[in-house]
Amino acid sequence: MAEENKARPEIQELPLLPLRGIIVFPYMVVHLDVGRERSVNAIEEAMAQDRIIFLATQKEAQTDQPDRDDIFQIGAIAEIKQLLKLPGGTIRILVEGLARASIDDFLEMDPFIRVRVREHRESETKTAAVEALMRSLINQFEQYVKLSKKIPPETFVSVVAVEDPSRLADVISSHLTLKTPDKQRILEALDIEERLGILTEVLAKEMEILELERKINSRVRKQMEKTQKEYYLREQIKAIQKELGEKEDRQAEGEELREKIAKAKLPKEMEEKALREVERLEKMPPMVAEATVVRNYLDWVLALPWAKQTKDRLDIEKAEQILNDEHFGLDKVKERIIEYLAIRKLAQKMKGPIICFGGPPGVGKTSLARSIARALERKFVRLSLGGVRDEAEIRGHRRTYVGAMPGRIIQGMRTAGTKNPVFLLDEIDKMSNDFRGDPSSALLEVLDPEQNSTFSDHFIESPFDLSKVLFITTANAIHNIPRPLLDRMEVIYIPGYTEEEKVHIAIDHLVPKQIKEHGLKPEQVQISENTVRRVIREYTREAGVRNLEREIAALCRKSARAIVKDPNKKVSISSGNLPTYLGIPRYRYGLAEEESQVGVATGLAWTETGGDTLAIEVALLPGKGGLSLTGKLGDVMKESAHAGMTYVRSRAKELGIPENFYQTTDIHIHVPEGAIPKDGPSAGITMATALTSALTKRPVRREVAMTGEITLRGRALPVGGIKEKMLAAHRAGCTTVILPAENKKDLEDVPANIKKKLRFVLVDHMDQVIKEALLEPEQSTEPEPPETIPATLEQGSMNVYPEVLGDTPQN
Repeated sequence: MAEENKARPEIQELPLLPLRGIIVFPYMVVHLDVGRERSVNAIEEAMAQDRIIFLATQKEAQTDQPDRDDIFQIGAIAEIKQLLKLPGGTIRILVEGLARASIDDFLEMDPFIRVRVREHRESETKTAAVEALMRSLINQFEQYVKLSKKIPPETFVSVVAVEDPSRLADVISSHLTLKTPDKQRILEALDIEERLGILTEVLAKEMEILELERKINSRVRKQMEKTQKEYYLREQIKAIQKELGEKEDRQAEGEELREKIAKAKLPKEMEEKALREVERLEKMPPMVAEATVVRNYLDWVLALPWAKQTKDRLDIEKAEQILNDEHFGLDKVKERIIEYLAIRKLAQKMKGPIICFGGPPGVGKTSLARSIARALERKFVRLSLGGVRDEAEIRGHRRTYVGAMPGRIIQGMRTAGTKNPVFLLDEIDKMSNDFRGDPSSALLEVLDPEQNSTFSDHFIESPFDLSKVLFITTANAIHNIPRPLLDRMEVIYIPGYTEEEKVHIAIDHLVPKQIKEHGLKPEQVQISENTVRRVIREYTREAGVRNLEREIAALCRKSARAIVKDPNKKVSISSGNLPTYLGIPRYRYGLAEEESQVGVATGLAWTETGGDTLAIEVALLPGKGGLSLTGKLGDVMKESAHAGMTYVRSRAKELGIPENFYQTTDIHIHVPEGAIPKDGPSAGITMATALTSALTKRPVRREVAMTGEITLRGRALPVGGIKEKMLAAHRAGCTTVILPAENKKDLEDVPANIKKKLRFVLVDHMDQVIKEALLEPEQSTEPEPPETIPATLEQGSMNVYPEVLGDTPQN
């Protein structure tokens, strides 16, 4: 080769073949496919001469028509050994690199590139440094061949036999899989020592990469082998079980649970947790106690309605019809539900409100919640909170406990099967607390619209969305509900039913219901409207209709007994023969007192079961001015009695009472039904009126009932529960009601038919009460009721007529 180099001139003019993505080194033999027109012309020119051509690589492989700046300056002089023309105008040539050369000048660019090149002759002297680099390079190449697995061992044998350092470097470079810039860098290293050093550096880097590849491949191969081994073993187990007619229970259970989890549409966090529990379950021995806990947990998680919900019926007219058909009256409640439906129709993402129905027992709070669920076409769930005193009843137990269960909220959601049911929390005022926690505090998260979207149950251990639930709570006494809990709820109070409303409810709902439940037919039993009215007046005294339903059920039982004896008999129950079925009347309907009496006044009180009348009696005895209070009175009523006593003493002269009466007379104030506790601020003016009547010997009008508190100076203060008290006055047969003037606004809630039957007297001062309630001493007979007086009441005046509202009652 050295002789050939000497035979070639150092400077030559040769056709240039630009290469894309490949570099040809001296001593390298390679096939090249040529298709570009200029490149084909260059090959034809070379073949026409002495088959010598210059090969240089393009800087960018994508360039189709390279210019002089697009080609590296240093390339290789090569000889074309073979030429083969392929279909499509492409030429395949076999070339062998002869020597390095650099471009001195571009002589022409068309029809092919002709360049003047200068050949670089290698020095034949071998220094000690070059010898050392050669040995190091051979050792590295040996390691590279072992790691690469792409170079056959015989190639390494042929490389080791090369003694020329330049040829050794070029031969090794031609066998390496390097990027174009690295190969060009080696090609451009004209100094042999520099070239060997660069090649050593590049080879070391390549070996490091190959070592990393080997480690990665080894790790992947081990994992694949493990997976394949497990798969193979599982398939063997399946085959064995198939032959034996068995199936591995744990594996089948795990697969089944995974399928259920995939179908359940759990939140991402809950799904990951459930899958981890399935993995734990598969690894546990079947008889371990904890496996039962995990199975129970997964059953609860999969049974909850994480994504399932029903579509609301937003037909307002249909909902209104359902509410009216199933409940008589209750206009405010129905209006609130219709408003909710209207908003749901406009705003799809409205949070579920928390509504609290307050009122006495038997007014239909629970049945109203069922009707709301029917109107919305939602599932209905009821949870009774009466007597609940353990926080775990609401939040559930942690899974560390034996027999742990979710709280009753989560249990209710599972029962509903949807995430947007109507959820009734019944008797929320009956909860209590003890050493096991405060359940009312746990309910704060449930009933707070800002928190219940992430309700956390101790058993489930993952947030559950309650924001779509329509929560409805019921309570008999609002004041028994803790204030923070009451703050979360919108209270709608249902005070009770009037007599007319009870009659409608009985005729339309209760009578048909009880006839059906007792196996009777409508034509077999006839209960007239007058019969129902007498049952209401003389056999029940309540705000709701629960006792009324019991009495109707009693009528149906006795009718069923008669019909069983004589199947052809038809029972007709009238107001005349009613006592033969229900016995003697329990209550007296009519005036609270049959005649006007001295020292006896009728008051009105609010109780948890609705309004009620309260007879207050005063007796005078010779003595030293002692004041006795009986009837199991609370502190408020005792204070009211003392305030009334002070007022009477301060007005003794104007009332015609001896001014020293408190020194010579013992006074006994008694409220009948002594076994029943009584308290509240409603009896102040009633006690003062009864006390004044006893001391002045003036009877209290029998048709008058009153309510209101009194100050030491005789001012009448407003009280609550006006609607319930008016209903009680109407039930008791009173026709005139005295109440504080400031309670005038509360009369708007009183039903219109009750207003027509009652006469309301609004007072500011106790003097007005006495003028209205007490008969004059000389009156031997009771006067006609006073005519209605225009509302010309002067605030604070003590000698004017009180304001009178309402028509003259019609008995």
